[in-house]
Amino acid sequence: MAWYDVHARDMPWRVMPAARKAGVLPNPYAVWLSEVMLQQTTVAAVREYHRKFTRIWPTIADLAAAEDADVMAAWAGLGYYARARNLLKCARVVVTEHDGQFPRTVDELLKLPGIGPYTAAAIAAIAFNVRATVLDGNVERVMARLHDNHTALPAAKPVFMELADRHTCAIRPGDYAQAVMDLGATICTPKSPACGICPVVERCAARRAGTQADLPKKTPKKPKPTRYGIAYIARRADGAWLLETRPDKGLLGGMLGWPTTDWGDDPTDAAPVSADWQELNEQARHTFTHFHLILKVQTAVLAHDSYPDRGQFIAADAFSPGDLPTVMQKAHTLAAATLRRV
Repeated sequence: MAWYDVHARDMPWRVMPAARKAGVLPNPYAVWLSEVMLQQTTVAAVREYHRKFTRIWPTIADLAAAEDADVMAAWAGLGYYARARNLLKCARVVVTEHDGQFPRTVDELLKLPGIGPYTAAAIAAIAFNVRATVLDGNVERVMARLHDNHTALPAAKPVFMELADRHTCAIRPGDYAQAVMDLGATICTPKSPACGICPVVERCAARRAGTQADLPKKTPKKPKPTRYGIAYIARRADGAWLLETRPDKGLLGGMLGWPTTDWGDDPTDAAPVSADWQELNEQARHTFTHFHLILKVQTAVLAHDSYPDRGQFIAADAFSPGDLPTVMQKAHTLAAATLRRV
């Protein structure tokens, strides 16, 4: 805690230690938003998204009243798009069922859409100073090394939870949770931990045993499969682009994107409109959590009187590639040179 009081990372959603000691608590809305965004995503990537969201929607009531498409567009590029859908669901539940105020306990927070054990504990501890045990990847690593525990993840999670709970402070639990996460993120890093400047090095069993670089142990992951598909990028003679909103359920659910085939081993052609489709030499490649994706990219210029089977035309001045998921942006980059002159 003494180390954190000096070295706490300054983040848009964080109240720094001196202010917290003086009784200032962070905005629960800002904390919740940061924790949802930080799931599977780095702090560096989240900072600007957090600033953008709180600028456009300063309160949870503002977010709850937002159009789904606007929120999904603002989320584009951050990945794991189910989080954005749950973000809206959660905001609306908090506003309609909790009078715009977040519950203060882990049990009540767990009832909200998109909030699991880690997120509930983090919000309770950081926003409300509740003694709750926060266990993310950074904390797991600190616990594994501090206790020289060689149990392999993910089976080790209950073990590390028990250890983390043993260490969790009843005094300043919000600062403590952030302190351990900061320690893992900046000192007890996955590679080349900075043991020489670690505030708990004298208590670290792995350091004494010389095993810190080997921990935490992890069960080898299975190789990711590769799936294939076709993205159809068409532009009408007046410059409008043909896009579609993907189904709410499934990968990239609710996001705007190019019409595509299903993604599998041998996708069947599913062009959204009859046209002279031309396949590009290059392919759009992207890696999701559970698989690699390779998309062939086909382009076409459509007549004014084209009537696609699916999707809608979006005028050139209303279209921004930045509103698309990353894989769709990659496909657009490949096709842009071909269709720019339309």
